[in-house]
Amino acid sequence: MRIDIVTGLPKLLESPLQESIIRRSQDKGKVQILVHDLREFTHDKHKTIDDTPYGGGAGMVLKPEPVFECAETLQAQRAYDEIILLTADGEKFDQQIANDLSLKDNLMFICGHYKGVDERVRDALVTRELSIGDFVLTGGELAAAVVVDAVVRLVPGVLNDSESALSDSFQDGLLGAPQYTRPPEYRGMRVPDVLLSGDHADIEEWRQRQRTERTQARRSDLLKKNL
Repeated sequence: MRIDIVTGLPKLLESPLQESIIRRSQDKGKVQILVHDLREFTHDKHKTIDDTPYGGGAGMVLKPEPVFECAETLQAQRAYDEIILLTADGEKFDQQIANDLSLKDNLMFICGHYKGVDERVRDALVTRELSIGDFVLTGGELAAAVVVDAVVRLVPGVLNDSESALSDSFQDGLLGAPQYTRPPEYRGMRVPDVLLSGDHADIEEWRQRQRTERTQARRSDLLKKNL
C-alpha cells in the first residue's frame, strides 16, 4: 500500500508516522507513506497556502491552487483508489471504513485547514470526506495520523499473529474484554480466576460475556446497530 498525505504542516506528522506499528509497516515494506508540503506547490515569495474567505467571515481558507497542483502531480504518477479529505463535516470514520481502506493500493489524504478548504477542491478532487469525531481541530493532520494508524495496522503482514487485528474492539460490533497480565495479584486486586485456569473454552465464554456486558454498559448504540 502507498499513502500520500498532502498538508501545509508536515512537521505535525513526523513523529506519528515514525513510531510503533506504522514505522514497522514501512520497515517491512508493507506500506509506503509520503508527506507532501503544500508550500512546495506555491509560486509567490511568501509561499501562501491560505487566504481570507470570499463574503467575509473569520478564519482562513486553504487555497485551491497548491492543492490541485500537488494532487495532480501525484495523480500523473499513479491512480488513486481514494482521495480523502479530512474535515469536521465528513463521514464519521469507523472500524468498517478502516477495514475497507486497508484493502486499497493507493490512498491520498488531503488535510483540511483552519476554517476550511476551497470548495472547488472538494468538488473536483476529493472522492471521500472523513471526520474522526464531532469536534474541530486546527487542521486535518492529526486526524490523518489517526486514520492512517487505524488503516495501516490492518494491512496484511503488518501485525504478527499474536497482535491480530481480528480481535480488536469494533471488529464484530462489540468492545474488547478486560485484559490482565502479570502479576496475578497487585495491591489486593486479583486477576479473575478463569483467566488463570487454563481452560480455553471457559476463558472464551468469559471474554465473550464480558464484551457483551461492557458494550451494553458503555456503548449500547453498537448493540442496537447490530440487531
